Amino acid sequence: MNESICTANTICKPSEDIVVREIEGELVIVPLAAGTGDVEDEPYTLNETGKAMWNRLDGKKSLAEVAAELAVEFEAAPEEIERDVVGLARELLKRKILAEVSSGGA
Repeated sequence: MNESICTANTICKPSEDIVVREIEGELVIVPLAAGTGDVEDEPYTLNETGKAMWNRLDGKKSLAEVAAELAVEFEAAPEEIERDVVGLARELLKRKILAEVSSGGA
Protein backbone atom coordinates (compact mmCIF):
# COMPACT_ATOMS: atom_id res chain seq x y z
CA MET A 1 0.00 0.00 0.00
CA ASN A 2 1.29 3.46 -0.86
CA GLU A 3 0.77 5.18 2.51
CA SER A 4 2.44 8.56 2.49
CA ILE A 5 3.09 10.62 5.55
CA CYS A 6 1.33 13.94 5.15
CA THR A 7 3.02 16.80 7.01
CA ALA A 8 2.99 20.57 6.88
CA ASN A 9 5.75 20.31 4.23
CA THR A 10 3.65 18.13 1.94
CA ILE A 11 2.57 19.66 -1.38
CA CYS A 12 -0.75 18.46 -2.79
CA LYS A 13 -2.96 19.05 -5.78
CA PRO A 14 -6.42 17.82 -6.73
CA SER A 15 -6.47 14.32 -8.19
CA GLU A 16 -7.18 13.93 -11.89
CA ASP A 17 -9.68 11.16 -11.08
CA ILE A 18 -12.39 13.39 -9.61
CA VAL A 19 -15.16 15.73 -10.68
CA VAL A 20 -15.73 18.87 -8.62
CA ARG A 21 -18.95 20.87 -8.65
CA GLU A 22 -20.08 23.81 -6.53
CA ILE A 23 -23.61 23.33 -5.24
CA GLU A 24 -25.25 25.91 -2.97
CA GLY A 25 -21.90 27.29 -1.84
CA GLU A 26 -20.32 23.92 -1.06
CA LEU A 27 -17.85 21.94 -3.15
CA VAL A 28 -18.98 18.43 -3.96
CA ILE A 29 -16.15 16.13 -5.03
CA VAL A 30 -17.01 12.88 -6.78
CA PRO A 31 -14.37 10.20 -7.45
CA LEU A 32 -14.46 8.97 -11.07
CA ALA A 33 -12.71 5.66 -10.48
CA ALA A 34 -15.44 3.96 -8.47
CA GLY A 35 -14.21 0.64 -7.21
CA THR A 36 -15.52 -1.66 -4.57
CA GLY A 37 -18.03 0.66 -2.97
CA ASP A 38 -15.59 1.69 -0.27
CA VAL A 39 -16.04 4.96 1.58
CA GLU A 40 -13.36 6.34 -0.77
CA ASP A 41 -15.87 6.07 -3.63
CA GLU A 42 -18.50 8.28 -2.01
CA PRO A 43 -18.93 11.97 -2.86
CA TYR A 44 -17.16 14.31 -0.45
CA THR A 45 -18.43 17.78 0.46
CA LEU A 46 -16.32 20.74 1.53
CA ASN A 47 -17.79 23.70 3.39
CA GLU A 48 -16.62 27.29 2.96
CA THR A 49 -13.44 26.77 4.99
CA GLY A 50 -12.61 23.51 3.21
CA LYS A 51 -13.27 25.22 -0.10
CA ALA A 52 -10.84 28.02 0.79
CA MET A 53 -8.17 25.38 1.45
CA TRP A 54 -9.04 23.42 -1.71
CA ASN A 55 -8.71 26.51 -3.89
CA ARG A 56 -5.11 26.96 -2.68
CA LEU A 57 -3.96 23.38 -3.31
CA ASP A 58 -2.23 24.09 -6.60
CA GLY A 59 0.64 21.61 -6.46
CA LYS A 60 3.09 24.43 -5.69
CA LYS A 61 2.34 25.51 -2.10
CA SER A 62 3.07 23.36 0.91
CA LEU A 63 0.28 22.69 3.38
CA ALA A 64 2.09 25.04 5.79
CA GLU A 65 1.94 27.85 3.20
CA VAL A 66 -1.76 27.16 2.59
CA ALA A 67 -2.40 27.18 6.34
CA ALA A 68 -0.53 30.48 6.77
CA GLU A 69 -2.70 32.12 4.11
CA LEU A 70 -5.88 30.75 5.70
CA ALA A 71 -4.80 31.90 9.17
CA VAL A 72 -4.54 35.45 7.84
CA GLU A 73 -7.81 35.23 5.89
CA PHE A 74 -9.81 33.78 8.78
CA GLU A 75 -7.89 35.62 11.54
CA ALA A 76 -7.23 32.36 13.36
CA ALA A 77 -4.32 30.81 15.24
CA PRO A 78 -1.77 29.59 12.66
CA GLU A 79 -0.94 26.38 14.54
CA GLU A 80 -4.63 25.46 14.80
CA ILE A 81 -5.24 26.13 11.10
CA GLU A 82 -2.13 24.15 10.14
CA ARG A 83 -3.31 21.17 12.20
CA ASP A 84 -6.74 21.33 10.52
CA VAL A 85 -5.25 21.70 7.02
CA VAL A 86 -2.90 18.73 7.48
CA GLY A 87 -5.74 16.65 8.95
CA LEU A 88 -8.08 17.40 6.05
CA ALA A 89 -5.31 16.80 3.51
CA ARG A 90 -4.61 13.38 5.09
CA GLU A 91 -8.29 12.44 4.73
CA LEU A 92 -8.44 13.66 1.12
CA LEU A 93 -5.22 11.83 0.24
CA LYS A 94 -6.60 8.64 1.77
CA ARG A 95 -9.74 9.01 -0.35
CA LYS A 96 -7.58 9.71 -3.44
CA ILE A 97 -9.24 13.11 -3.84
CA LEU A 98 -5.85 14.79 -3.50
CA ALA A 99 -2.58 13.68 -5.04
CA GLU A 100 0.73 14.28 -3.31
CA VAL A 101 3.22 16.25 -5.39
CA SER A 102 6.06 16.03 -2.85
CA SER A 103 6.76 15.83 0.85
CA GLY A 104 8.96 18.89 0.82
CA GLY A 105 12.71 18.98 1.15
CA ALA A 106 13.42 19.01 -2.59
